[in-house]
Amino acid sequence: MTETSDDALGEQLTLTGLPAPRAPRSRAATLVVPAALLPVARVAIDLPPAHLDRLFEYVVPAALDDVARPGTRVKVRFGRQDVDGYLIDRVATAEHSGTLAPLRKVVSDEVVLTGEVRRLARAVADRYAGTLADVLRLAVPPRHARVEGEDVARGPRPSLTPSGLAWQDYRGGGAFLAHLSAGDAPRAVWSALPGGPGRGWADAIAQAVVATVMGGRGALVVVPDARDVDQVVTALQTAGLAAWVPGAGGFARLAADDGPAQRYRSFLAVLRGEACVAIGTRSAAWAPVAGLGLVVCWDDADDLHTEQRSPYPHVREVLALRAELAGCAALIGGHARSTEAQALLAAGWAQPLEADRATVRVRTARVRALTSVELAREGAAGAARLPSEAWRVAREALGSGPVLVQVPRAGYLPVVACARCRTVARCAACHGPLELGSAAGVPQCTWCGALATGWRCAECGAGALRSVRVGSDRTAEELGRAFPGVPVRISGAGAATGVLARVPDRPALVVATPGAEPVADGGYAAALLLDAAVSTARVSLRTGEEAVHRWLTAAALVRPSGAGGIVLLVGDAAPVPTQALVRWDPVGFAARELAERVELRLPPAVRVAAVTGTRDAVSAFLARLDLPPGTDVLGPVAEAATGPGGVDTLVVPVRAIVRAPLRSGKALAATLAASSAVRSARREGGTVRVQLDPKEML
Repeated sequence: MTETSDDALGEQLTLTGLPAPRAPRSRAATLVVPAALLPVARVAIDLPPAHLDRLFEYVVPAALDDVARPGTRVKVRFGRQDVDGYLIDRVATAEHSGTLAPLRKVVSDEVVLTGEVRRLARAVADRYAGTLADVLRLAVPPRHARVEGEDVARGPRPSLTPSGLAWQDYRGGGAFLAHLSAGDAPRAVWSALPGGPGRGWADAIAQAVVATVMGGRGALVVVPDARDVDQVVTALQTAGLAAWVPGAGGFARLAADDGPAQRYRSFLAVLRGEACVAIGTRSAAWAPVAGLGLVVCWDDADDLHTEQRSPYPHVREVLALRAELAGCAALIGGHARSTEAQALLAAGWAQPLEADRATVRVRTARVRALTSVELAREGAAGAARLPSEAWRVAREALGSGPVLVQVPRAGYLPVVACARCRTVARCAACHGPLELGSAAGVPQCTWCGALATGWRCAECGAGALRSVRVGSDRTAEELGRAFPGVPVRISGAGAATGVLARVPDRPALVVATPGAEPVADGGYAAALLLDAAVSTARVSLRTGEEAVHRWLTAAALVRPSGAGGIVLLVGDAAPVPTQALVRWDPVGFAARELAERVELRLPPAVRVAAVTGTRDAVSAFLARLDLPPGTDVLGPVAEAATGPGGVDTLVVPVRAIVRAPLRSGKALAATLAASSAVRSARREGGTVRVQLDPKEML
């Protein structure tokens, strides 16, 4: 054995033919020459932990001085990784006393985060106890480098002709348009009525946008879905405002369905001032419109306006905050009126735009409620799902046009039960409810998807099933038998044809689930709103409000009573929502709802936060809260099982409700955010989800 030195023992040998190992990279700090002016950059990093929700300081290298502008995307070193962020501001001196790390890279010299949108994002994060990083993910779309390189000249503002036809029937409608044209900032809550060409809701929005543009300002319109975007686009083109194309002004469409490249191209058109109007769905609420003069939220009661990602803001609240920060006009409208919109009126934040009762009767369809009292004289036939009166109305209406049939649930038989003892049929694996997808189908669990072959009732042992709820597919099948020779079309997310946008003006039965009703050219001759009792049978704070919204949205597609339009509500629904539909009185219904909630201290009369998670984590989170005076905590209590494995879950989530007066809303959000930051910094176990102003609190 040969002796070897200590140096030889420490040498890393290499195999013949392989490159020698590289020398370790030096950890010595690289000398950075800072920018001469404003050398310190304040950066908002794109990291989710709540305790990192603040600005971090970095030194701006002289090489990046020209491109490191506030609002640009940057990369910085944070810990042991490079992270994305936004350069928020540049200052002369740093607050940090130590050595600052340099900016690693300016991703693009495009200023994608404007000062107005940044202030709005901070205000939304503070209101909903969220973080700036979470909100900025909603506000700024992902970068598309090829689109940024496109060179486009700024186009001229279009030449328009004002029109106020759609606003003539509303008290204060003409004054609202005049204020927009004059550059003022009126705020209104609008109860829209059905209307023909030039008088519909989309035409009214287009005319308000035109008035704003003629006053030299920009406008922003947010609607629930792509079908509504198409209606507004058509109305704007009719009003003389063309779609944006490179080199010419107009309106830009901001919708995810257009694809990432076109979506980012439209975003840049708005950002650079090439397009003076932005139209889109939920994320368009953040569009950086130059010289913003009007924000519009159509159908704010629609569920699609609620963001599904943290911190779960609602478009109505985002646009209301934006109107205050930008000092611009605001228009919140819909066929139905949400309780939150009514609260804005009660607080004096906005003024109402409504029509008188005579105008309402002229422009709406005739509405009848076929309850058990009205159907009692038909005997056993009155208990049918499609009573003889509804059949007769549909048959007569089919002679002049299409008939809309609204069904609360999709599918064939979404809920089934034992034919003997009527116990709801449930899955043996996860205890979820069973459904039937067709007449000859096998029962299937709606939670885990398992097939229930050879199902037997756990209560009585019977193997036969009966329907509890009937879906749109089964309804279409029944109508096809009842009306032979009449085309039957289904509109819904789960239907084979998907959600239909429009149907022609010829006899047909159109079966749709709520929110999927297509527009009929010339309007529907009649509408049948089936299973009304199902719409008001849920235990929820918003059951009545949602029922009125669904019914009015469908009824607004029917021709006015003077043209023979009729709406039948079939079933024993709750009396208050039923009367609101029959009288076409969403204003009175919303006022009554708000008065009751004020008395009971329910939202929107109070600020409410829902804290959901594992019991230990929720208890620790609540214990740290510095609650403002008048605040109370309800719970925590175990949540009801609503998903797969509900009764067999080992860790049952709990929920606590924190309720505070409106005047203490900011303080409540601040203490919730502080507790989230402490939890994040300590890396506490378990799960906690915080949601301010949740849709459901029961």
